[in-house]
Amino acid sequence: MKPSLLAAMLCTVALVPAGQATERFDGREDVRGFIAEMQQRHGFAPDELEAHFGRARVIDRVITLVMPPRDPGVRSWHAYRARFIEPKRIAAGRRFMVQHRTALARAEARYGVPKEVIAAVIGVETIYGKQLGNFGTFSALATLAFDYPPRADLFRRELEELLLLAREENADPLSYRGSYAGALGLPQFLPSSRRRYAVDFDGNGRINLTQSADDAIGSVANFLAEHGWQREQPIADSVIPTGDGLQPAIAAGIMPSLTADEWAARDLQLRKVDGSGTAATALPALPAALIDLASPDAPTEYRLAYRNFYVITRYNRSSFYAASVMDLAAALAAQP
Repeated sequence: MKPSLLAAMLCTVALVPAGQATERFDGREDVRGFIAEMQQRHGFAPDELEAHFGRARVIDRVITLVMPPRDPGVRSWHAYRARFIEPKRIAAGRRFMVQHRTALARAEARYGVPKEVIAAVIGVETIYGKQLGNFGTFSALATLAFDYPPRADLFRRELEELLLLAREENADPLSYRGSYAGALGLPQFLPSSRRRYAVDFDGNGRINLTQSADDAIGSVANFLAEHGWQREQPIADSVIPTGDGLQPAIAAGIMPSLTADEWAARDLQLRKVDGSGTAATALPALPAALIDLASPDAPTEYRLAYRNFYVITRYNRSSFYAASVMDLAAALAAQP
């Protein structure tokens, strides 16, 4: 181990929020098993990993935060949307787009993702860096990997990815900080996405998604492009659906499959509407899925979602999320 890294490890305390550190990880059989796997698959030294786990602590709060609500009630698109499409976030987004207009234009040209979509993702994720999270990433991921069985496999993989990332960057694994679920930086990439999709977009020789807005911009654009973003194609259209094919279309899921004409052959008629709810131009002849955005106190909104909508759901597996990114992007593109 390099002296600089060893010194950093010895000086670093367990990076968890104050008052939330409880049990230790070292000495546990499941942790020993993980260490043995990391040695076998990636050549990590067991004593080095044992030292990392010796400094980490279980963070009970991350389990509370990641668990679904006991009484989820009825999901509301209107309530969800209002969290993200609101004046302060829109104003912050417009400032961000002015401040980083060069990087956004360069990312749009290289990856084909509109600059307002890139900015909207960062705005939804962290309000342009205002909400990065302050949990020790190693401790948070270890807690979820070993003490949250419903998603233990996912978080064990992300803990593995974090250790690989730290080795690649010659960094102390306990130096990373982010969300309670282990997401990092302005775009809130999990360690696996950080390793796979993050790019050095400011050209300084290293990737920093926390302090470099340029790196965050390029990385978001690269992520979407790698997942199949279609340049100069729409995301979704608001529609009014009618016919007996409505429920089967919704049940078919979010993967784009049929054009509007093909849905019509299955007894689903779709009328595109503009912002005022009146009939508008014809729908494009692109494969699409029908998305229902339900609210308990209002009529359900429907969108005919194309490939680019599906790509946004690769960032977050939620149609509410993708629709919010789409709407925030539209607000950012509009003149104030």
